[in-house]
Amino acid sequence: MDAIDRAIIAELERNGRLTNVELAQRVGLTTGPCLRRVQRLEADGVIRGYRAVIDPAAVGRSFEVLLHLTLDAQDAETVQRFERTLAEAEEVVELRRLFGDPDYFARVAVADLAAYEAFLSRRVMTIPRIKGITSHFTMKIVKPTA
Repeated sequence: MDAIDRAIIAELERNGRLTNVELAQRVGLTTGPCLRRVQRLEADGVIRGYRAVIDPAAVGRSFEVLLHLTLDAQDAETVQRFERTLAEAEEVVELRRLFGDPDYFARVAVADLAAYEAFLSRRVMTIPRIKGITSHFTMKIVKPTA
């Protein structure tokens, strides 16, 4: 990967809907070589996909909570059930298994506090072997994810 590949990636991270003509102009290539580089980056798995960034308020998910979760056991069945249950929940935007404490980090997006309480009570707290749950409420997003 060279500087031009990195420039292509940076431009597509800023705006994945650029046309090949616009992208080529921004990185200083003609359209043919630019397209071939993008296709190679896609084929190599460097570019894994394209997506739309949605306004959470427009879809009723503007209330975001960061959860730290700890299990009381780490056996395969407990871990798989926990991960499967939370991964299937539409409210869970991101789920990460961590080294150390806590065991998991989850980002949850819902409409409001009442929706979060319902999600926590009906979905999370029904999963067996959860030892601890800590909820962190966002005051302000200083740097959003791309």
